[in-house]
Amino acid sequence: QVQLVESGGGLAQPGGSLRLSCAASGFTFSSYPMSWARQVPGKGLEWVSGIYKDSSHTGYADSVKGRFTISRDNAKNTVYLQMNSLKPEDTALYYCARNWRDYDYWGQGTQVTVSS
Repeated sequence: QVQLVESGGGLAQPGGSLRLSCAASGFTFSSYPMSWARQVPGKGLEWVSGIYKDSSHTGYADSVKGRFTISRDNAKNTVYLQMNSLKPEDTALYYCARNWRDYDYWGQGTQVTVSS
C-alpha cells in the first residue's frame, strides 16, 4: 500500500533552516509528481511546493518562494524540502503528498515550529 513518511520537523529560530524528508513506498515513485503542503489549526491545507516526476519543473507558493527548495531522489524514493530563512508564520504541520495539487495520498505530517 502507498506510504508516505515525513521526517525532519522540529523547532527552529526565525531565520533558521530545516530540511524535511519524505520516504515513499508502495508505488512507482518516479512516475508521480510530488508536493509538500502545510496546515495550521483552524485553517485549510495550503500547497507549499511541487516537483515533477523527473524534477524538470518545480513550483512554489508565493509565501515561500525564494526561501524553500524542493528536490527529489528517485533512486531513494524520497522527496525533500529545504526551508531557509524561516519565519514564525511558517509554523505548521507539513505533509508530503502524491501528485501536484490533486493529492490522492499524504503522510502523517511533521511539525515545524518557528519561534525564538
